[in-house]
Amino acid sequence: MSKAWDAIVIGGGAAGLFCAGVAGQLGKKVLVIDHAEILCEKIRISGGGRCNFTNLHSSPANFLSQNSHFVKSALARYSAKDFINLVQTYRIAYHEKHQGQLFCDDSAKQIIEMLLEECAKGSVHIRHPLAVESVSNEAGEWLIKTNAGTERSKSVVMATGGLPVPAIGASAYSLDIAKQFGLKVIDPRPALVPLSFTSGEFDNLIALSGLSMPVRIAAGSKGNRYGACRFNEDLLLTHKGLSGPAVLQASSYWVEGETIHIDWLGAVEANGRFSCDALFNNEENRLKLTENILASVMPLRLAKAFAEQKKLLGKKWAEVSKKDRQALKELITNWSVKPAGTLGWKKAEVMLGGVDTKELDGQTMMSRSHPGLYFIGECVDVTGHLGGHNFQWAWASGFACAHAV
Repeated sequence: MSKAWDAIVIGGGAAGLFCAGVAGQLGKKVLVIDHAEILCEKIRISGGGRCNFTNLHSSPANFLSQNSHFVKSALARYSAKDFINLVQTYRIAYHEKHQGQLFCDDSAKQIIEMLLEECAKGSVHIRHPLAVESVSNEAGEWLIKTNAGTERSKSVVMATGGLPVPAIGASAYSLDIAKQFGLKVIDPRPALVPLSFTSGEFDNLIALSGLSMPVRIAAGSKGNRYGACRFNEDLLLTHKGLSGPAVLQASSYWVEGETIHIDWLGAVEANGRFSCDALFNNEENRLKLTENILASVMPLRLAKAFAEQKKLLGKKWAEVSKKDRQALKELITNWSVKPAGTLGWKKAEVMLGGVDTKELDGQTMMSRSHPGLYFIGECVDVTGHLGGHNFQWAWASGFACAHAV
């Protein structure tokens, strides 16, 4: 059995490597263990291969947790600006794509190489592929049994992520360890994931697969686990249901059995491009076809689908009664549908739920009942909105932990 480490980090992804690098540079003797042949696959495929590594506007308001205050300490200690400064020291070129989302100009591999270099600067030992067989505590010392022997450590950091994208080795191991030591776990479910439909009002839109437009979407309710949301984002129609940033955002708040509400003109109206009331009350449109009026603010194929649903396709606006105009407006601005479910872990970007934050110290990420046992990153019941916030949580929680081990 080897000499004891100051910290053993189980999981060589974003949170694990960042935590290890910071701790190593603080003078700690750190070992990272990962079961994968290739480290950081989730970073590599993120952001279309360019890694949306943080968000300029990341704040506690961008995170879901049963304890909304839990993220505040870590995010305050290590902000998006701090990570941007690190990226700049490595001369990694980046750009802002949408609503504060920052991406590498070149490749996500640059972020991976940066994390590995940070670990090298801290003399961090990284061993992979190496399988962890058990985690135990004897007389205040942590024993990590692997298929290559047992390692001893003053502390152990669980950073194995969540369940999305099982094809690249995702697992619930951190949650299993939490349960082993009696910590409460909030049941996990897919988040930032497309929604599927079976029948109903969606049927006439299935033929429009591939169509995209900005919408205002609402999901969830005040009584739900994480409350309610409303986003102005792009929606994508698919042959299985709905996707795109709007739906991915809403999926984190949506609960099985509930409806989602879409205002197909809300985002466009919010941009100040037109007034919805003016569109439906403009008598200058009297001689125009209903679908052509709608097509001035949405794709023609979608405009025809809505006009057809209210039996107004091919009708001039002058032929449409005030009652039918109002019904059409209500259909478009308050379109509601009940999803059949999500497309599951294979298509989810992150995990909702995880180790209950009530079990952890928000300043250190350590278990309140088991000194020396830490949980960071996605395995904790903290889930960010789409757009780099989940990576920012990986950096912030890893930083807080690194200063505590």
